[in-house]
Amino acid sequence: MGVMKVSVLLFLFVLLPHVFADLRFGFYSSTCPRAESVVRAVVQRRFASDRSITAALLRMHFHDCFVNGCDASILIDSTPTTQSEKEGGPNQTVREYELIDEIKKALEAACPSTISCADIITLATRDAISLAGGPNYKVPTGRLDGLVSNAADVNLPGPGSSVSGIIQTFRAKGLTLNDMVTLLGAHTVGVAHCRFFQDRLSGPDPTMDPNLATKLNQICGSQSSSDFGPSAFLDQNTSFVFDNEYYNQIRLNKGILQIDQALASDRSTAGIVSSFASNGVAFGQNFAKAMVKMGNLVNNVGEIRKNCRVFNPKPQQQKGSKKF
Repeated sequence: MGVMKVSVLLFLFVLLPHVFADLRFGFYSSTCPRAESVVRAVVQRRFASDRSITAALLRMHFHDCFVNGCDASILIDSTPTTQSEKEGGPNQTVREYELIDEIKKALEAACPSTISCADIITLATRDAISLAGGPNYKVPTGRLDGLVSNAADVNLPGPGSSVSGIIQTFRAKGLTLNDMVTLLGAHTVGVAHCRFFQDRLSGPDPTMDPNLATKLNQICGSQSSSDFGPSAFLDQNTSFVFDNEYYNQIRLNKGILQIDQALASDRSTAGIVSSFASNGVAFGQNFAKAMVKMGNLVNNVGEIRKNCRVFNPKPQQQKGSKKF
């Protein structure tokens, strides 16, 4: 019986070559010591020509982690038979997939089949935040690339979400109220397309600063609601700098998205907003902790993809293998 059990386990291992996640600091210290420096070099080169990658990577990281955990399932391309997460409505404007491809290519040249695409997203996001003036923090690595990517699984909080609704979404992921307000501070960089706040301009919304509303109307014009169209910076002052200015602006009714502005007035979040508005250091420290916490949302079983856009080929059952 003991031999039989061992044979079954060996067969399953051959048939399903999945490994188990083991997050820890310095995970690649022996298998690929240069991993993090390779990632940073590619991100730094790209950042030098396009500072908007910080916002893009933050969005990609969030949208990946909040579906099936931080497993790079957002990177999978669709097939003729399956729509991947990329096709999910909230992911239509996610970008910088090519940057992840570039990093993966560099890592495969240095350490073949060693670094997961999920870790690449996490490390690249951390580096982009640091380059934009934000905190430079350590992240544990050892994530695995997921084995599933379906558009139907994409169900993310939107810009029109209520504070209570988004709190529930974050708590379902094991994240606290403070984590939620902190992570939304990522809106200190990046833009929002007009369609996501057009309804606040047509009212007009009394909770939006009139001068800001006038400016946004000029940007958006008569855009159709079906278009992504023009966009506006979420942080009107230091648009490419990762700082606490976002919190100062929403306290002045200068939040562009409904959820941003609601944070400043809701009783459950106003105090945290005020605290971060007056203390940028505290915001940076809290943001680093919240990013690490969110990054720990992982699946225990997965693979190391050779190409971030496709699952690894499934191994063929060995000839002569006995079925149990």
